[in-house]
Amino acid sequence: MTYMLGLRMEGRDVLVAGGGRVAQRRIPVLLEAGARVTLVAPDVSAALEDLADGGRITWLRRTYEPGDVAGPGAPPYWLVHAATDDPAVNAAVAEEAEGARIWCVRADDRHASAAWTPASGSANGVTVGVVASGDPRRSAGLRDAVVGGLADGTLDARRGRERFAGVALVGGGPGDPGLITVRGRQLLSQADVVVVDRLAPTSLLDGLPADVEIVDAAKVPYGRSMAQEEINRILVDRARQGKFVVRLKGGDPFLFGRGGEEAAACAAAGVPVTVVPGVTSALAAPAAAGIPATHRGVAQDLHIVSAHVPPGDPRSTVDWEALARSGGTVVVLMGTESLAAVADFLATRGRDADTPAAVVQDATLPSQRVLTGTLATIAHAARSAGVRSPAVVIIGDVVTTARELEILHTGNQFVSRLATGRDLQ
Repeated sequence: MTYMLGLRMEGRDVLVAGGGRVAQRRIPVLLEAGARVTLVAPDVSAALEDLADGGRITWLRRTYEPGDVAGPGAPPYWLVHAATDDPAVNAAVAEEAEGARIWCVRADDRHASAAWTPASGSANGVTVGVVASGDPRRSAGLRDAVVGGLADGTLDARRGRERFAGVALVGGGPGDPGLITVRGRQLLSQADVVVVDRLAPTSLLDGLPADVEIVDAAKVPYGRSMAQEEINRILVDRARQGKFVVRLKGGDPFLFGRGGEEAAACAAAGVPVTVVPGVTSALAAPAAAGIPATHRGVAQDLHIVSAHVPPGDPRSTVDWEALARSGGTVVVLMGTESLAAVADFLATRGRDADTPAAVVQDATLPSQRVLTGTLATIAHAARSAGVRSPAVVIIGDVVTTARELEILHTGNQFVSRLATGRDLQ
């Protein structure tokens, strides 16, 4: 028998030993719950390295050592996850935690684990957690049935799974896991293999059965990256093995998501492809910040561009000259590093240097923040504030409109809380 609790982890320290597949599932959920996570592992996945580089987690780049759980200098941990690929190390972590009376979850041996992580999910404001004697696949199946019933009002148990085939290119939305589409969530729950991007809602991975293969296809800006050709190969290879593959991407798969290339690779190999549109950050970031991308009498045109290469670079296919002459809203994606070049080009080629501008970092996530300025000041403001990817730049008079409507920032709080189902305090 188990005694179930709902742990409120806001501001509490958690230690995770191991930087592989299990850690990649668990850590985003812990962060979503507000925990302070310390990760001890000599090597980690690209997605976890990105969290460490961004200051979201503390990474001790070495193997576990006695005293890490409860020795001198260790934070007062409330929870420990032993998730290395070495049973002896997991046993040592669990033993130290037990001696310190700290709950420890062992990923490799449910029978030796002092605590089990429930399969959890939410629908209509209800959070459901299922523990089936530590069996993650059975727990996830029961959780899916309850959450699905809550979502459609029937509470019917799952009757059986339709067998899906091929590849689904699923747009996961701008970051908040609640903003993935119903169809996207449905297909994700049926996946045998999930090939996941860095900007996808990765906390959803923790709700999948343990036997689902997770392929980390993160493309970290100016860092670790899986080649597109390798991603295409994996999609085709797993689908040809008879597995249902979900390519979980951030935003929309066909808007700067290279989804067209992946669909073409699958089609050329004779693999059926399903495309599920997603909420793009190009529209979600302004909305989450309370900035209308278009507004009657202010902006009747909207231009969405990529600035992964700056104006003047021969690789760029963007007509920056035309954008400089335009009076409409310009939304710039992948422009964190080239923001100064973009702002300078537009200001010197016809756009007023006093044109309002805003930067939205981590749109729709609890860590979202909004900076405002003008074409002349926004790059310096972003650099001084340490803005990093993912961030969306909005240029145009709609930024001033948001201020006049008194929805900038306060609107951000309202929209983000509304989207995630949290009530305003």
